[in-house]
Amino acid sequence: MPDAKRTFKIITEQRILEHAESPQPGFPLRHWSIQLVLIHQDTKQDVSAECLQKVTYKLHPSFGQRERQMKKSPPFRIEEDGWGEFEIEMYLTDLAGKEHQFKHDLNFASERYETKQVVTFKNPKGDLAIALRASGPVPGDAGGDLVNGRKGGRISGVGGGDGEAGKKRRKTDMRGIDMDSLAEKLQKLGEDDLLQVVQMVHDNKSEDSWMRNDVEQGEFHVDLYTLPESLIKMLWEFTNEKVGVS
Repeated sequence: MPDAKRTFKIITEQRILEHAESPQPGFPLRHWSIQLVLIHQDTKQDVSAECLQKVTYKLHPSFGQRERQMKKSPPFRIEEDGWGEFEIEMYLTDLAGKEHQFKHDLNFASERYETKQVVTFKNPKGDLAIALRASGPVPGDAGGDLVNGRKGGRISGVGGGDGEAGKKRRKTDMRGIDMDSLAEKLQKLGEDDLLQVVQMVHDNKSEDSWMRNDVEQGEFHVDLYTLPESLIKMLWEFTNEKVGVS
C-alpha cells in the first residue's frame, strides 16, 4: 500500500498569570497549552487524531521531572506554567507503533497561534489505515481511494472513521454487507451504471453524508460509511445485480 500523508494542526494558547510571581524578573509568568488535531484532506475541517496512540512532549530541562510528558488521548493536550520561550520536541506514535518526530516553537508573540506539520505514514495497514480514513482517503486501500479508471467517469468509495461513521460501519457489517466488497464492485461498474450510482447517492443521502463531485476531473468521491443504511442496501443490491455476488 502506498504512503499516506496527513497534516496536523498544532494549536498553542498562552496568557499572563496576572498575580503570580515570576522566578525571572522582567518576564511575567504565563500559563500555556498545546494540543493537536488532524486536518481533513478534502473538507479541511479539524478532526480528532485517532490515528495516534500517544504524543510525547520533551520540554526545556528547567522543567525537571516534567521535562518529558506523555499524553495518550486526543487532543493530546499539555498545560504548563513558565516564563520563557523555547523549542519543544514532539514525538507522535501512531497506531502501528511507529514514531514521527518534529519540533515546535513555543513563543509568546500571540495569545493563540496555529502551526502545521505534514507527517507521512508509510504503508499504513490494519487499525492505522482505518483510523486514517477519518481524515481522508488512504491510497491503495480497498476501502479507500478506489477508482475504475474508465474515461469519462471515476468513482472512489472512501472508508469510514470513528464517531457516527464508525458506528455505522459496525452496524452495517453486522447486517451482512461487506463494505470493502461494495467499494470494489463500485470500481467495476460501467460508465452508465456509475451515473446511476451518483444519482442514487444524490437522491438518498443524509445530512451527515460526505461526498465530493469533481466535475472538472470527472471524479466522484463518497464516504460509504457516512451514507444511510437504506442507501447502502440500495447500492449493495445494485452492484450485485450489475457485477455479481462475490
